[in-house]
Amino acid sequence: MQRRQLIGYSAAVVGALCLALFAGWWRVDGPGAPAPAGQRPLAMSEMDFRLTDHQGKEVDAVTLIGRPSLVFFGFTYCPDICPTTLSDISVWLSDLGDDAGRLNVIFITVDPERDTVAAMAAYISNFHPIIQGWTGSSEQIARAVEGFRANSEKVPTGSGDYTMNHTASVFLFDANGRFVSTIDYHEPREYAVPKIRRAIDKTETG
Repeated sequence: MQRRQLIGYSAAVVGALCLALFAGWWRVDGPGAPAPAGQRPLAMSEMDFRLTDHQGKEVDAVTLIGRPSLVFFGFTYCPDICPTTLSDISVWLSDLGDDAGRLNVIFITVDPERDTVAAMAAYISNFHPIIQGWTGSSEQIARAVEGFRANSEKVPTGSGDYTMNHTASVFLFDANGRFVSTIDYHEPREYAVPKIRRAIDKTETG
């Protein structure tokens, strides 16, 4: 009798555990999960910011509509992620050959305090010539970060200086200014370049 009761008790515990796990899955990953909010970048036409490019010209998101765009956030004092990603982008553009000229490729600083127009111009001169550098006021940079659903955070260092944490992915948009995909940090070129080509080809076919 005791053994039968023990088996029944164990079965009840296992059943309750399974039910709890199922309920958790339903609310977090399953059909009952809330839709992710604020993770997908806005369309270019819905963004609201005004910046300045490395030649001193005023630009905004609408400036990019008409061509597929690659957009990356970073800063010129970045020790590794930014130069590595911009070097990767330069390789992708070289692989694209003449088609690279049909893209907007934008590097937006998250450190406007140090990244002036002149600083951006000097920095991007180390990479592929079609890459543009955009900067602006802290408020306008924050608007751009928000529109792209990127992240940016100023982090003090032990020396009394600071660095910037930021989104490391590259944002890919089609010619109509609609978000297509991201290209992850260190994503192999054999995956990155076809993504970009598809965005270019979509422009041709409408």
